[in-house]
Amino acid sequence: MDELIKMVSEKAGITAEQAKSAIETVGGFVKNKLPAGLGDQVSKFLEGKDGGGLADVAKGFKDKLGL
Repeated sequence: MDELIKMVSEKAGITAEQAKSAIETVGGFVKNKLPAGLGDQVSKFLEGKDGGGLADVAKGFKDKLGL
């Protein structure tokens, strides 16, 4: 998540603390809009606890959407 915080901070011209808050807010919004399994995967990814990287998150989306 540190890399994402840094990128958002630089692109938006805000502090790292503000970027972290923005990411957490958007992450919470997205989590609430997705089915439970997908929302949990997004949360884990943003927390850096995804255990397998973005590929696992993408696979989870694909599986849940039946693609």
